[in-house]
Amino acid sequence: MNKGRMTMTPKQSKPKPSKSFDETRYEVLRDPQAAAIYLDKCLADGNMELFTESLRHVAKARVGGMAPLSDMTDLGRETLYRTLSKQGNPRLDTLNKVLTAVGLRLSITSDAVLVHREMEFLC
Repeated sequence: MNKGRMTMTPKQSKPKPSKSFDETRYEVLRDPQAAAIYLDKCLADGNMELFTESLRHVAKARVGGMAPLSDMTDLGRETLYRTLSKQGNPRLDTLNKVLTAVGLRLSITSDAVLVHREMEFLC
């Protein structure tokens, strides 16, 4: 008996490789509700570097990357790469254009409403 080793008989096929983390992340972030919760959580932590980088991930998942986002927002690709990097510091109007392009919007909400919304999404 072979303890601890996986052996394959000739008739067995190789196991399928699992999806990469990035593939899974982009698949999940295509859903607007998941993207909104993801960005909200990143923003709630108060870490703007995390938020701008996360917004870049949402943009890639929802519109395909910086080139289509540039076309949709009338902002240059270089500007978007810089703005949506860890060191980025987007202006409010830029943030609004990017969020609108990915199908989201800015909103001010009390903490109590956010907790209720997350519970609805998870159920």
